[in-house]
Amino acid sequence: MTAPLPLPNLLCFALYSANHAMQAAYKPLLDAAGLTYPQFLVLTLLWEKDGQTMSRVGAALQLESNTLTPMLKRMEQAGLLTRQRDPQDERQILLHLTPQSETLRQKAATFPLCIAEKARITAAEAQSLRETILALRNALRAAEAQA
Repeated sequence: MTAPLPLPNLLCFALYSANHAMQAAYKPLLDAAGLTYPQFLVLTLLWEKDGQTMSRVGAALQLESNTLTPMLKRMEQAGLLTRQRDPQDERQILLHLTPQSETLRQKAATFPLCIAEKARITAAEAQSLRETILALRNALRAAEAQA
């Protein structure tokens, strides 16, 4: 029987600890914008395409509605988005940006460069790293789907 690898040698731990470091690097940027990390992700999706359904946002962020709904309510109360029933399908809730969230867009656009500077990597290196991580994620999901 082979012994398990030491913790620092595990790929899963490297990803886990890198995720914590990434969120810590984002924290001062998000605090200055008055956002949490999940709120930033929701706004990023809506900045790409306003008026998405709550179910689409939940699927993209891999969040269940019991996690997403309270966060969206807080974001609505903070004036960052509006929630309204889709007139064509009342089962769906549409999420729309507000002028307040639109003003955050410019500030948030600088976040990736700030993170790249903190990490001391170029935009090209960041893109390459992202592609490698996505390929890993996709391969693991495919393997899980086949199991």
